[in-house]
Amino acid sequence: MIKITKKTLSDLEFPAVCKQVSEYAITGPGKFKALEISPFPTPEDTIFSLHQTNEYVSSYQQESRIPNHGFDAIDNEIKMLKIEDTMLEASSFRKISAISETVNTQIRFFNKFEDLYPTLHKTTSEVEFTTVLVERIQKVIDRFGEVKDDASPLLQEVRRKINQVKGSINSSFGSALTHYNNLGYLDDIRESVVENVRVLAVSAMHRRKVKGGILGNSKTGSIVYIQPEATYTYTRELNNLEYEEKEEIKRILKELTNFIRPFRPLLKEYQDLLSDIDVIAAKAKYAIELNALLPKIVDEKEIELRDAYHPLLLLNNRKEKKKTYPQSIDLHKEKRIIVISGPNAGGKSITLKTVGLLQVMLQSGLLLPVHEYSRMCLFDKVLTDIGDNQSIENHLSTYSYRLKNMNRFLRKCDDNTLFLIDEFGTGSDPELGGALAETFLEVFYEKESFGILTTHYANLKMLANELPHIMNANMLFDSRTLEPLYKLHMGEAGSSFTFEVAQKNGIPYSLINRSKKKVERGKIRFDKSIADLQKERSKLQKTTTSLKTKEQKAETEKKKLEETNARIQRKLEGFQELYDSNQRLIYLGNKINEISEKYFENKKKKELIGEFLKIVEMENAKRKKLSAQQKKTEKAKQQKVQKEAEQKVQVIREKKKEKKEVEKKEEAAKPKVALKVGDRVRLEDGKAVGSIDSIEKGTAKVNYGIFTTSVSVDQLELVQRKK
Repeated sequence: MIKITKKTLSDLEFPAVCKQVSEYAITGPGKFKALEISPFPTPEDTIFSLHQTNEYVSSYQQESRIPNHGFDAIDNEIKMLKIEDTMLEASSFRKISAISETVNTQIRFFNKFEDLYPTLHKTTSEVEFTTVLVERIQKVIDRFGEVKDDASPLLQEVRRKINQVKGSINSSFGSALTHYNNLGYLDDIRESVVENVRVLAVSAMHRRKVKGGILGNSKTGSIVYIQPEATYTYTRELNNLEYEEKEEIKRILKELTNFIRPFRPLLKEYQDLLSDIDVIAAKAKYAIELNALLPKIVDEKEIELRDAYHPLLLLNNRKEKKKTYPQSIDLHKEKRIIVISGPNAGGKSITLKTVGLLQVMLQSGLLLPVHEYSRMCLFDKVLTDIGDNQSIENHLSTYSYRLKNMNRFLRKCDDNTLFLIDEFGTGSDPELGGALAETFLEVFYEKESFGILTTHYANLKMLANELPHIMNANMLFDSRTLEPLYKLHMGEAGSSFTFEVAQKNGIPYSLINRSKKKVERGKIRFDKSIADLQKERSKLQKTTTSLKTKEQKAETEKKKLEETNARIQRKLEGFQELYDSNQRLIYLGNKINEISEKYFENKKKKELIGEFLKIVEMENAKRKKLSAQQKKTEKAKQQKVQKEAEQKVQVIREKKKEKKEVEKKEEAAKPKVALKVGDRVRLEDGKAVGSIDSIEKGTAKVNYGIFTTSVSVDQLELVQRKK
């Protein structure tokens, strides 16, 4: 059982990765699930999730792209269905129908392309495929989320009557408007709307002469708003019908809700499936953004990272247009623990965090920004001690906190644990803290745990040099400028460059010299030896890089020459075949010519036929006799070659067609040149050139010398301006 704590995830900034992944999710539940991504509890779940993500990434290179999985969340609908005698709104049924259709589309797609997406097919095949929900809802609800007229005979009849009454209302109102307007009882505005009811705008002095109900008046009191009597009667009838319509809609929706209610668990499964697919799609998009891939997963405990990038640093540097340096690092049974040393700001902590973050990302089903030759395994536990964890609430100092953490490490570490410790042993007296750290490291070593730690302590560097399965490593620095190169070098401890960095930062040499006298000679000599070794290695590194560049250049040239030779060889072979074929034809031609001349002289048909038969038999003896099946295969092969040739020709034609269309669009997009009298012009796609005699209303008279013609200005293109 894999257990990776929240503290470890927080130390490695994994929540920041989850936040970046969630930004690629397109649904609310998907975003929420993406923020909650965590390492899977079993290796089987982890491998399954990695294959899901990898298959989704591969879909972007396939012709058969995965259909859209977007949906509106139905959490409220699922809650409502749990309560007896509740009724869902019409819009809710539209959402349920849409989510059912989307799930069915996903299931159908992955059933069809099971060979391409086996893991995703397994994911969707566990959910029931049914069209019952969609069919039933579509009988009642239209595509706009409204109840259909024919949802029931009663609703159809009521709505028909409503339309009739509305027609009567408009008709009666129109009649009253015309009648009272002719009598001069209405104000200039004639009509208005009060509380969604059309009313007559009657002058206050004539209000008693207009039959109907008063619904209000203007602010000044000069206009009284009256609903005509006939219209008022029809409006009451309309209100009654609308009430009947609402009651019938309630009955229909309640009946439909009761039909859907037993499907509540299935709807929950639908939403879970689509939100899971949304998270997988978000992981895939994040992988594409990082140029990430699935490294080889091995059963043996081994980490072999090649050109590994810290994802957060990579994306941040990309925004700021800065370079990100990849790291290569190995851990295996013969080299279980790496002790990284060297000066501060050299990239030790980033290297440590890169390994840890990539490990938890892998175990959470995320692809990694590494080289394809990288290899990874899965750990049951990942323990971290990174950063200053001083606890004010618990009144613990940094060192006390770290000791408590070390105690936890010592209890939990085993041969299936990856531990990551930054600045190991710091926070106490250097000699005493270093001795305790050395003991801790010996225990981790005895328990056969895997780990990486960073330190400045010389005794830990010495221990790493003495024990066979611990390896020293350091972050490279430029020996001349003392600038970090952000590259990990395995096999040697790193100098802290304490005095060199101090001198570079302007500390007087006299103070540095006094400091050196305060330190034991052995320690200075040891640190100086390491620094000298690093300087020598830096020089060797530059030479090696130069030689590698030359070697790569030579290899490229060699490949080019080999390709050229191969092309020439193929051409020579082709020419040889052509030559042999022509020689054979010349020989046959000469033979037939000889026989023809002989027949011309003696006119002996029998002899002529005999000679022809000899030639035919000689030629047939050279041919291979093919069986019916072989002939069929050969014919099929020729047809296939011919088909491929035709397809290539078709592709070339289509490309030319597309190119022409693009050129036409570009030509159309170009701003038209304003033509003037005297300009020399020609018709588009034409060759004859003439001069413009006059331009009137978008039409130009063009003189070609022999004749003059009228042409639309839009059809002309400028050849030369009037001098």
